[in-house]
Amino acid sequence: MSTEPLLSIRDLQVRYRARRGDVEAVRGVSFDVEAGSVTALVGESGSGKSTVAQAAIGLLAANGRVSGGSIRLSERTDGVTDLVGLPERRWRHLRGRCIALIPQDPGNSLNPVATIGWSVGEALRIHGSTDRVKIRARVLDLLERVGIDDPEARAKQYPHELSGGMRQRVLIAAALALRPELIIADEPTSALDVTVQRTVLDLLDEIRTETGTGILFITHDLAVAADRSDSLVVMRRGVVEEAGPTAEVLAAPSSPYTRTLLADAPSLARVVERAAPDATTLTAEPLVQVAGLTQEFRRPGRAPLIAVDDVSFTVARGTTHAIVGESGSGKTTTGRSIAGFHRPTAGRIGVAGTEVTALAGGRARRAFHRTTQLVYQNPYASLDPRQSIAEILTEPLRNFDIGSRSERAERAAHHLELVALDPDLATRRPRELSGGQRQRVAIARALIVEPQLVVLDEAVSALDVTVQAQILRLLARLQTDLGLTYVFISHDLAVVRQIADTVSVLQRGRQVEHGPAARLFDDPQHEYTRQLLQAIPGASLRAHLSSESPDAIPSTAHPKEVLR
Repeated sequence: MSTEPLLSIRDLQVRYRARRGDVEAVRGVSFDVEAGSVTALVGESGSGKSTVAQAAIGLLAANGRVSGGSIRLSERTDGVTDLVGLPERRWRHLRGRCIALIPQDPGNSLNPVATIGWSVGEALRIHGSTDRVKIRARVLDLLERVGIDDPEARAKQYPHELSGGMRQRVLIAAALALRPELIIADEPTSALDVTVQRTVLDLLDEIRTETGTGILFITHDLAVAADRSDSLVVMRRGVVEEAGPTAEVLAAPSSPYTRTLLADAPSLARVVERAAPDATTLTAEPLVQVAGLTQEFRRPGRAPLIAVDDVSFTVARGTTHAIVGESGSGKTTTGRSIAGFHRPTAGRIGVAGTEVTALAGGRARRAFHRTTQLVYQNPYASLDPRQSIAEILTEPLRNFDIGSRSERAERAAHHLELVALDPDLATRRPRELSGGQRQRVAIARALIVEPQLVVLDEAVSALDVTVQAQILRLLARLQTDLGLTYVFISHDLAVVRQIADTVSVLQRGRQVEHGPAARLFDDPQHEYTRQLLQAIPGASLRAHLSSESPDAIPSTAHPKEVLR
């Protein structure tokens, strides 16, 4: 029996060819993944962690190459294989059978014109299985194994007919098809709500325990890494900051960067008291009034789908109201209705004295969209890939005839700085930016017309924790300086706890709980709210930190509190 690690990476160096010369993305990275264990690779966007993963499975971009070091895989059947420089024919033999990848975005990773069953069975066909009956049986077994209800029916469906959590489980099923010895999971739960995230991570834990599969887990969330990994590798700017057993690294981090990641992780931060909105603010005329909001979507030949069912709340001017719940709870539909993109089936919405539900086209709707801006969840879809970042940011200014050409350019550069981006990025296209950078551009575009209300639909869910903390502080500062009001849609209750003044909890379209954030988090009244709170990752580390002296607890005040 081999004593070698399942995956051994030593002094790995990766370079990318660029217009301005080679870029060294990974420098001297070394770590191991043992069979039956989880090694978490943690770091900010751009730290090189996904590049390491791509190198380990031979899927670097065409302009990327391993320029030094070794990557060794210790297989049960073929022994130790050096993966660097491996010919593509050999890679096709290894991928799926020995090494499998669970990608980050199931929306972009599943073929939209292929059924779920076809996608899960693809690896079996690629590796020579021709018996359709056996492939179908294996596909149904895999779908059942990952917790997909009614596998027979789901196998015939297409990706758009499944929720995000179900699509992620489909990707896991596809990765498991050939019982690989190593799974590389690249941010597999970053876009999922906390309850679905816990289910998916529990599933990976079960698979690892039962099969002895090793897992290289890529994440920016130290709380998830704390709960789920045996060893931890912290990366920054292409190098390893520190590494070791997870419990030891997080109990006494030696790197200032690791301590920063701990302090910025919202689910690990110490809870601090913060001032509630004063009585005058809460009793004044609210900026947003939602009363009896109901939204149905008609489906040919089927009963209407009730996405939102009789939801009511108000949002005081200058405060943040969070809407939380699982995928499919009606959060986004409610937010889009408030922003004027849906005409509700019933109920009324008022924003800054405008009856949104009565808006017609033309100037009135145009003026309303100057007052209310929406930041979308997915920057891939919301940014025009043909425009430069400068064009994206100045387009709203042109549409509303704000400023001269030079003033617009100056304003665009200023807003890039506001969201912690280098103004030099203005000449780039969205594809040249990381996911986190694209989301910051989307936020800057919404803020550039200085609206009164901003609806943020999962606007920080794709960001690593340090950038997320920057954005939350930015939003808090802008709210204080400009009197902005936010409707903040999120599945991350730890983030909501930091930023929200009031909260609505939605479950299957209905508002099951509503009230001040402090009361809801300290004394939740509904069982569903309690389940959401219990699913927040990092429980083991929070318990450890709370048992230490106060100085050992990462101290991150509420963003509004930091500014006082």
